[in-house]
Amino acid sequence: MTQDSKTTHFGFQTVAEDQKAGMVQGVFSSVAARYDIMNDLMSGGIHRLWKDAMMDWLAPRPGQQLLDVAGGTGDIAFRFLRRAGTTARATVLDLTEPMLIEGQNRAEAANMAGQLDWVVGDAMALPFPPASFDVYTISFGIRNVTRIEDALREAFRVLRPGGRLMVLEFSQIPNDLMQKVYDLYSFNIIPTMGQVVTGDRDSYQYLVESIRRFPDQDRFAEMIRCAGFEQVRYRNLSMGIAALHSGWKL
Repeated sequence: MTQDSKTTHFGFQTVAEDQKAGMVQGVFSSVAARYDIMNDLMSGGIHRLWKDAMMDWLAPRPGQQLLDVAGGTGDIAFRFLRRAGTTARATVLDLTEPMLIEGQNRAEAANMAGQLDWVVGDAMALPFPPASFDVYTISFGIRNVTRIEDALREAFRVLRPGGRLMVLEFSQIPNDLMQKVYDLYSFNIIPTMGQVVTGDRDSYQYLVESIRRFPDQDRFAEMIRCAGFEQVRYRNLSMGIAALHSGWKL
């Protein structure tokens, strides 16, 4: 790493910016086949309720076009299309092709094939023209992006006027004692479970560390405002273990 190299974090490690995307790809290529199990381990299975809460707040409507970034196995896109109906469309974008393949192999993908597109791409340089989508979602993905500010600016660019951003991400519990208890669980139990279930401790160790490096709810809301979004709000889920952030392009 040269003195002039820009650096970022990969969990608790400091790495060159141009290395992080490949390292994140390595993590998700490793866990792709067991991604849903991974989310169950990370959240105790509650991520399914969080995703339903995301859809409740988003309130999908007929005819809307969704871009789901870091959409992986299609969980958010499937939920969106079930609520929005047959006139809606969803584009699932992910940096890691094995994740998209897992999504395409799910039964829901076959049932909704005419409403779905699957694209390999980078959240920091979306391969779409400006004002292409009504809704932009990213679920448990933005903390893995090398430059979060760039991803938020890209979200703003590809949304139409009146479009909505919604982010679901692990966050910080606004209670020091409860946060310490959750940290003990996260750092001591989750990597061990990852080793037992998938044979991959390191990927789970990274995922736990990446949560702790992610900005808290208020700082992330300010980042969303700085990208141009208005009416930025957030809602804590499960006391702040996760949070939903919403913003509008007005």
